Amino acid sequence: MTEITRSRVGTNTYLAPQGSLADSLTLEALQQEVDSCIVKSETQLIIDLSHVPTLASKVIESLLDWQDDLIPKGGKLTIVNANPVNQDVFYITELDNYIQVVTRHNETARDESSAIYKNKRLGDLLIDKKLVTPENLDKALQLQSATGKRMGSILVEKGWVSETDLLKILSKQLGIPYLHLRPGVWDTAISNIINKDTQQRLNILPLFKIHKNLIVATSDPQNLNALDELRKLTGCTIKPVLAKSEEIARQYKDSMDDEIDISEYLTNLEEDFEVVEENKLEDFATIDEMSSGSPVVNLVNALIQRSIRDGASDIHIEPSRAKCRVRFRLDGVLYEVMNPAYEMHPAIVSRLKIMANLDIAERRLPQDGRIQVNTQGRSVDLRLSTLPGIFGEKIVLRVLDENQSILDINKLALSDANQAAFINLLNRSHGLILVTGPTGSGKTTTLYAAINHLNSIEKSIVTIEDPVEYQVDIVNQNQVKEAIGLTFANILKHVLRQDPDIIMVGEIRDHQTAEIAVQAALTGHLVLSTLHTNESTGAITRLIEMGIEPYLLSSSLIGVVAQRLLRTVCKDCKTSYLASPEEIDRYCWQDQGQVRLMKGRGCPVCYDSGYKGRVAVHEVLTVDSPLQKLMVTNPNQDQLLEFVKNKGMRTLFGDGVDRALQGSTTLEEVVRVVASG
Repeated sequence: MTEITRSRVGTNTYLAPQGSLADSLTLEALQQEVDSCIVKSETQLIIDLSHVPTLASKVIESLLDWQDDLIPKGGKLTIVNANPVNQDVFYITELDNYIQVVTRHNETARDESSAIYKNKRLGDLLIDKKLVTPENLDKALQLQSATGKRMGSILVEKGWVSETDLLKILSKQLGIPYLHLRPGVWDTAISNIINKDTQQRLNILPLFKIHKNLIVATSDPQNLNALDELRKLTGCTIKPVLAKSEEIARQYKDSMDDEIDISEYLTNLEEDFEVVEENKLEDFATIDEMSSGSPVVNLVNALIQRSIRDGASDIHIEPSRAKCRVRFRLDGVLYEVMNPAYEMHPAIVSRLKIMANLDIAERRLPQDGRIQVNTQGRSVDLRLSTLPGIFGEKIVLRVLDENQSILDINKLALSDANQAAFINLLNRSHGLILVTGPTGSGKTTTLYAAINHLNSIEKSIVTIEDPVEYQVDIVNQNQVKEAIGLTFANILKHVLRQDPDIIMVGEIRDHQTAEIAVQAALTGHLVLSTLHTNESTGAITRLIEMGIEPYLLSSSLIGVVAQRLLRTVCKDCKTSYLASPEEIDRYCWQDQGQVRLMKGRGCPVCYDSGYKGRVAVHEVLTVDSPLQKLMVTNPNQDQLLEFVKNKGMRTLFGDGVDRALQGSTTLEEVVRVVASG
């Protein structure tokens, strides 16, 4: 049995558990020690919690019961050395009102300060604490009359007060504890007492159940309908605790992830794999029809389906020391969506390798494969890549959903001036057109839209890609296979003998490819390709650095399109606000009067980010005679930037600021993506 250290000092008996009281054996051992003390008339008990990391509801109930047993005998219970997490548990369960917890020193101050707040209105309290201005409070009162919303919600939505400050004031006004949610301040066994869908709908999190009292975290304690629904569902008296809504949502997600039953997923795993190995790819490609399959199969299928539904571009499955992490890349940003147990990771990896026809026994070397699934009424390709790490193989799935692709140049969101300049470049009979930007900036999408614009039965169009992402009718598409010597440069040499009119090279990576592309442009072909540079002018210096002679480049290059992808404001939670005086000065908007901008508050649709979807911003550099003369002189980047500045070219940043003025995105997103390079 677990050891309970027992010592006696004067009339006090000290009991120090040497393990977690969440363990039933440890709690049982402590119960026996307490019973033994009462039998011996040792009624002044001090319980030392210095070695107790977390507490469960049964522990709180036991402490209260022991106090009830000791008081009639002239004794009492005292708790010492509780860590900050357990102190907060005593606070929200109100145990520290009944049992002395000597480590909490701010109890009296808290009670005194609460009394001051109870007879004041919320608005007056916020003004007293200088958390909101009288002007903003008046605006909030007007909006409250017009919309019927609570004033606190309006103040937070408008950004006039933080949710944390509001909840702390409400805590003192209503006499309800405020809690910073973090692991340990709720009983995981109790968090499942209410259906998860109900928890999410009401935005609550059950924390502890002490006898017939259920302590629940909520950001809206005045929602009496929700509290009444919880009372009817549980048969308990509901005691609310204030917590930030985003913290509740995050802990809800984490508790959902922790619900995964390892034994359920590992049961009959070998049988699952045997069945899959007996079939061809086509037999399990339609994942919608496999909902009755094994747990691992269902988990992988559901993961892929959700990524397609949410519009994710990539799925990351990463093992760590204690668990597996699953993240989706949505609009260029990674969001954590699931945390399966670490023991499940090998099964997930094996399932995906089987779907991609890879060797499941090879865990030492990286592997690449392809999965094609039919779901939600369409076919979707997934490119699988594995990379061995110290905790296991990391998996990345690139989702290639043709329904999400943009093959129409009119849907690239180019401004009117940029679109006209780009189309003028595409209408040229020969020359080199480059699309530049970092990885994930939409360069390939722009190239495909350009090819689709140029595509006709009268033209021979050949592409060289790595990999071929989307299939286009009439166009001759070729896949790079470096393992057998089919590089960009080698394929490009042979393509020139195929009588092409237009050539698309997926990427110029080396001197040889750059040289052949330039020669092709000089000999009467229209060549489209991409480069990884930050600005349009960077393409010129990059090609010169690759060894292309400036005089050849000046004769072949006809234009460069630089682009970035900015997240757009979520339509489900967008709200407007007036630009600050600092923003007016920074962006020289003094002559525009009041400038109204948009931002997202955050909602479940956008993963609480405030953004949903993306829009491209561009700068189009057209090579004219003055720029050709400058290129011959082998200019540096500063000289080129000065040239385009004097030319008055619309820059990426300027295009992004215009998008913010139109309400498509935010200034913060423009600065994050464009100003950072």
